Amino acid sequence: MSKQQDVVRKLASGNEAVALAALHAGVRLGTGYPGTPSTEILENFDALGGPAQWAPNEKVALEVGIGAAFSGARALVTMKHVGLNVAADPLFTVAYTGTSGGLVIVSADDPGMASSQNEQDNRRFAVAAGLPMLEPADSQEAYDFTLRAFELSERWHTPVLLRITTRVCHSATILATPGYPVPPAPTPSFVRDVPGRVMIPAYARPAHKRLRAKLADLGTWNDKEGPNVVAEEGGGKSLGIITSGISFQHVREAQPTARVLKIGLTHPLPIETMRTFAASVDRCLVVEEGDPFLYEAARTAGIAVENKPEMYRFGELNVDRVRRIVAGDTSPEAVPPPGKPPELCPGCPHRNVFEALHELDCIVAGDIGCYTLGVLPPFSAMDTCVCMGAAIGVGLGLRHTLPPEQARRVVSVIGDSTFVHSGITGLVEMVYNPPPTGHVLIILDNGTTAMTGLQEHPGTGRRLNHEGTGRVVFEELARSIGIKNITEIDPIRESAEITRIVREALAKDELSLIIARRPCLLAAGAIKAREKAANAPQ
Repeated sequence: MSKQQDVVRKLASGNEAVALAALHAGVRLGTGYPGTPSTEILENFDALGGPAQWAPNEKVALEVGIGAAFSGARALVTMKHVGLNVAADPLFTVAYTGTSGGLVIVSADDPGMASSQNEQDNRRFAVAAGLPMLEPADSQEAYDFTLRAFELSERWHTPVLLRITTRVCHSATILATPGYPVPPAPTPSFVRDVPGRVMIPAYARPAHKRLRAKLADLGTWNDKEGPNVVAEEGGGKSLGIITSGISFQHVREAQPTARVLKIGLTHPLPIETMRTFAASVDRCLVVEEGDPFLYEAARTAGIAVENKPEMYRFGELNVDRVRRIVAGDTSPEAVPPPGKPPELCPGCPHRNVFEALHELDCIVAGDIGCYTLGVLPPFSAMDTCVCMGAAIGVGLGLRHTLPPEQARRVVSVIGDSTFVHSGITGLVEMVYNPPPTGHVLIILDNGTTAMTGLQEHPGTGRRLNHEGTGRVVFEELARSIGIKNITEIDPIRESAEITRIVREALAKDELSLIIARRPCLLAAGAIKAREKAANAPQ
């Protein structure tokens, strides 16, 4: 182990704790795509002096991280839960190839959908891909488990998933550093391993067998030495609870006299530890947010445990809900008081575009971002929203199949960061398979990734730390692949022209791109200052 630093205690969020652990672990590259609740990890890593960068999307981020890990370096890749869907292709195969350096992939899940289009449980990804997964319950464990993840990754030559949730990401708890010994960082160096890294079928078949052997070994280790804790402050054996992650905190407050098994490495699970624990109590209950992941695994192994009622599968757990679960209470829960509905910021340049789309009665295929709020009154100008980048493909599907009089009303609307993330391939599809009625794509370019906190992206010409770099120019990209009808408009200064421009584009049986470009009001001052600094004489 490296020389230990003096212990420092402070309040820190889970995201800040992961960033600090990455710095202490000597991570050579942190990469990812901004997405709540994971965004602040890389921002904090950069602020601490770590090498951090935003990628165009999560798939690219993971591929860059894989390359760094193939060099023997430590890499951290961050994303929210739905981002792992985008990164799934390289994820499943890097489980076969393994890695030389430590590769930790943060999946920040969002139970309750505080800022997401679904509340998928990414523990399923660990099983499907065949990767170990750690789940911290607070900031201290977020720090400790990040360091332990690098240790496990390098010991078993495998990527490790670190699953944190919204409540852990954003809640501040006491963090003592270094709480877990910091493993010494390796020196990057490339060693050729063609059979291990080139996944043609002949090499992939033995790689799959190696993967399953690793998981079996990890499962044995987890039973004997894994980060699993039995808390038995109450001393009784009438009730035992198996839990993990943030649910542990709710359980300890709701049932202080229960025996509790907190599982830290949730894949591969410590099945024999779970079996022994369940046998030591009169009643054993599994309390977990989201899917019945732990429960199903226990029952499959023949362990007698109880599950929470189905109604508690949805949303976050809290102390009151855990008490109700223990009591088997399935009566209707209190309805939370209505909050203030979200809305586009007053003065947002997007507003005028949505007013025009509403006035023209367009069929709007929308996308993820601030502009998703165009679905709400007073605009009511969005008809679909599936996932990042889907606006273009869904809009094209509608254009291909609707009767011509309806097809000519279809418009795809996407933001600048989302367009770079996964809209470019949709633009290629638009050129490659143009509908008979043509199509209209509107890029709402506000010069930032606004919804997640004003981050940079490849269309801004600035990196994560706001330094200048190459810029993707949307109109030049579109023109280079064959789109001729391209219009740039300032949706504030030329607001009176928006309806006319969209109407004329809809009337053409051709492909049209409209770029509504004006900086987000919240970012405009900073953008202007950065542009001025970039253009200043050296």
